[in-house]
Amino acid sequence: MSEYQIGTNCIQAGYTPKNGEPRVIPIVQSTTFKYDTSEDMGQLFDLESSGYFYTRLQNPTNDYVAAKIAALEGGTAAMLTSSGQSASFYSVFNICSCGDHVVSSSAIYGGTYNLFAVTMKRMGISFTFVRPDASEEDLEAAFRPNTKAVFGETIANPSLAILDIERFASAAHRHGVPLIVDNTFATPINCRPFEWGADIVIHSTTKYMDGHATSVGGAIVDSGKFDWNAHADKFPGLTTPDDSYHGITYTEKFGQEGAYITKATAQIMRDLGSTPSPHNSFLLNLGLETLHVRIPRHCQNAQAAAEYLKEHKNVTWVNYCGLPGGKYYPLAQKYLPNGSCGVIAFGVKGGRAGAERFMKELKLAAIVTHVADARTCVLHPASATHRQMNDKELEAAGVRPDLIRLSVGLEDIRDILADLEQALSTL
Repeated sequence: MSEYQIGTNCIQAGYTPKNGEPRVIPIVQSTTFKYDTSEDMGQLFDLESSGYFYTRLQNPTNDYVAAKIAALEGGTAAMLTSSGQSASFYSVFNICSCGDHVVSSSAIYGGTYNLFAVTMKRMGISFTFVRPDASEEDLEAAFRPNTKAVFGETIANPSLAILDIERFASAAHRHGVPLIVDNTFATPINCRPFEWGADIVIHSTTKYMDGHATSVGGAIVDSGKFDWNAHADKFPGLTTPDDSYHGITYTEKFGQEGAYITKATAQIMRDLGSTPSPHNSFLLNLGLETLHVRIPRHCQNAQAAAEYLKEHKNVTWVNYCGLPGGKYYPLAQKYLPNGSCGVIAFGVKGGRAGAERFMKELKLAAIVTHVADARTCVLHPASATHRQMNDKELEAAGVRPDLIRLSVGLEDIRDILADLEQALSTL
């Protein structure tokens, strides 16, 4: 077979051992790699040959796992980063510089919002935030002549808004720029954004891909479909010579399928160094091998928990796109017909105070600054991940002050529901 199903690729893709080699992806825990001559190493530094010379740029363990994620998403090239936050930054900074502009959905992770609205603003890169359900007129009005990308999350964290990928991709392509989609919550098991027109996909692999809260990491995947040369004036970093690599032009040297990731690795990672450790990548791969088994169970448990919460007298509202009648249910049926994720957003009687009381009473679910692993956990984003945002910014991000983010784990659903019941009964 030339192409396996996605479940098989979770286990097999990225690494094929040769005769006598390790069956499991090896941990190449080395910073450096030895060569016989300076000429051999010089070829690597000139990007004239492939290989390894320093783990800050590339490492075999990291590359094996990146290749697996590329296969899962249906991309042509991928790279790992040391965190999801660095993946978000690299994905944009790879094609933007001072004076450029990006259109972004406002319904994104609070840390990503701060990265865009504060840190990258200081670098001279501006962002216009639009609601994921913005009208065509408002979406179109957000673009400027210096716009270089559009950004959104398949399932927003923590509002759980669903991005209309096709609509945002069409708008991006009308203006000659790529759509970058954070697919962390859906994972490629439930949605592959490239199939709906996205051009770049990123992940916080810390979440479902790792699945066990052991390793912080990120990934960037290129679809290989965006024609950088067709819009060469917008992307000089890819389409004109790079003086730091003896005048290499990435699109000419590595083609449409490899230019973006090669530049991100050889230039951005070289200079900024957000490199994952090989051991963390090894642990990430163990998570990927069971991703196709875990995600359906997360969705099954979350669906049951959402239905339970919706009917509870002490719950004021529930947002889970698997619930019929919900605002994003139609989009979920289109993009996520097999399930969305294990995360639920809801509110309880008493607003902020009620949310704090409820969370304090939980026994099985833990209050942690994390989401999307095997253990059920809970967070009040307005007090934690989004606490730097004012009320107006919270509203734009779809984060209500009373929003509780429940990440439903893989425990027995009867125990999860019993924990919710005993905590809700105290309100």
